[in-house]
Amino acid sequence: MKHASPPNFDQAAFRQALSQFATGVTVITTRAASGQLIGITASSFNSVSLDPPLVLWSLATRSASMPVFRANSHYVVNVLAASQLDLCQRFATVKGDRFEGVSHAEGDTGMPVLDGALAWFECHNRSRYDEGDHVIFVGEVERCGLHERAAEISPLVFQHGKFHGIKPL
Repeated sequence: MKHASPPNFDQAAFRQALSQFATGVTVITTRAASGQLIGITASSFNSVSLDPPLVLWSLATRSASMPVFRANSHYVVNVLAASQLDLCQRFATVKGDRFEGVSHAEGDTGMPVLDGALAWFECHNRSRYDEGDHVIFVGEVERCGLHERAAEISPLVFQHGKFHGIKPL
């Protein structure tokens, strides 16, 4: 079996090339064994399979939330609308209780579903893969839903290091 060749670029060039790909923005939420609500912003979300219904996302191994996400049986992927940039920034940067003043409901497994999310996926933490400096989480979707006006609402998108909404072509 042939192995990969060493990269012919530096980390800055890699990051610049990756920034050309527009991604949706999510907040992944869960509940620690202590009851504390945990949430992080992630743009590394993708569908994997329709049968069974599987999705994936990744988290940096150095993340303070890693032990909780690795150990928990469930989490929720909340897809953000363009109007929810404040939530994106809160769950990416706020230290302390990121849920303070954030409206949410409890899903069937007790995990937080953010009010106003464009869509949400309540997942069983099916498998985890350590790859490079991240862990890839594969979730088996047990329940999902979408905003009642989802067809009219622009998603929050990240590209070129900036946030955007999108409009149909």
